[in-house]
Amino acid sequence: MEDILYAPWRDEYVTGKKIDGCVFCHISSHADDDTEQHVLYRDEYCFMVMNIYPYTPGHFMIIPHMHTDKLEDLPAETWLHMSALAQKGVRLLKEGLKSQGVNIGMNLGKAGGAGIAEHVHMHLVPRWERDTNFITSIAQTRVYSTDFDKIYQKIKSLIPKYIDAN
Repeated sequence: MEDILYAPWRDEYVTGKKIDGCVFCHISSHADDDTEQHVLYRDEYCFMVMNIYPYTPGHFMIIPHMHTDKLEDLPAETWLHMSALAQKGVRLLKEGLKSQGVNIGMNLGKAGGAGIAEHVHMHLVPRWERDTNFITSIAQTRVYSTDFDKIYQKIKSLIPKYIDAN
């Protein structure tokens, strides 16, 4: 076997504690573990958390506290709040992380490509010209160019300016 990619950051996935039930509901109900869970922000409607298997550095999600797999069942108030956070999140990524673009997406249901299909969530993925997106297609490999915790701390430090600000 010649194609081996060493990925020690995935050790936690294999050896770490397992969460029973919905991982997003677990994060929602365990605010005391926000730093360990890489939560960036939370309020009465939803929370923002780093994607621990990101496509690019800074990839985070906006997740409602309400457990549902149906976007159409989400209260309009919650959906509008998530949308407002997405606007603020895009500004944070563009200005704070200097991303040149952002992908926003929701994969609804297993057939729609959702990795965690039982709880709706919105992805914000920062992008840069000439980033490494092509390698996923041609080499079935993803490159993450910086330290995950360093990016988490950077985005967390920007929350008061971009998310908490009116």
